[in-house]
Amino acid sequence: MTQSSVLYDVHDGVARLTLNRPEASNSVDLPTAKAFKIAVERAAADETVNVVLMTGNGKRFCAGGDVGSMVSAENRPAYLLELAQVLDGALQRLATLDKPVVAAVQGAVTGAGLGVMLCADVIVAERSTKFLTAYSAIGLTPDCGVSYLLPRAIGQQRALQLALTGRVLDGNEACTWGLVTEVVDGHATERAEEIARQLASGPTFAYAQARRLIRSSWDVTREQSGSDEARTIARAVVLPAATELIERFARP
Repeated sequence: MTQSSVLYDVHDGVARLTLNRPEASNSVDLPTAKAFKIAVERAAADETVNVVLMTGNGKRFCAGGDVGSMVSAENRPAYLLELAQVLDGALQRLATLDKPVVAAVQGAVTGAGLGVMLCADVIVAERSTKFLTAYSAIGLTPDCGVSYLLPRAIGQQRALQLALTGRVLDGNEACTWGLVTEVVDGHATERAEEIARQLASGPTFAYAQARRLIRSSWDVTREQSGSDEARTIARAVVLPAATELIERFARP
């Protein structure tokens, strides 16, 4: 029986999505993109899921698009168009979930793998991880949200440097630049699981709305953002989680 290229399981409110092509550095071909989309939709629809955790089996988190599958495609432009659209559709859905997303990365995060990673709100990286765009090395251009997400994470000039010069960042540099949240000496998955469990047991509405407000702020005016914040906090204050926490905080 062939094992799925994307594994999915739920435990204690955490849905774990695992890229499972270690022999191909978890690069994404069309079947993997479709499997990833299905996994994201499962997490979105499951009311028992409070947090999504993304990991990758093997030595590398994600090497981006599967170049071998592109080479073997009968119609390369049509194949690459479909691959990019399917994976990016899944990533856009992931970015708008009303649930926090945590990622653990190791080994290498390359090309579209950066787009996958940057859909997470908290990113734990092993210190030895290498980060690079890699597109220009094979004459291709960014896809899967990389040209949108990367400059928002690290700034336009740094994003351009990575895209044009092929510069490779290690974990420490990635953290200093704001590309990842924290670095650890091995065992990034264990640290990410700890964070995911903590989030899963917290005020889910507050986490979900904080995620939405911050991620959507790039696309609205300051006035619209402020109005949205006011309406959202007014909704939050009457919810049981907020009521309990506020009253506990206010006790002498």
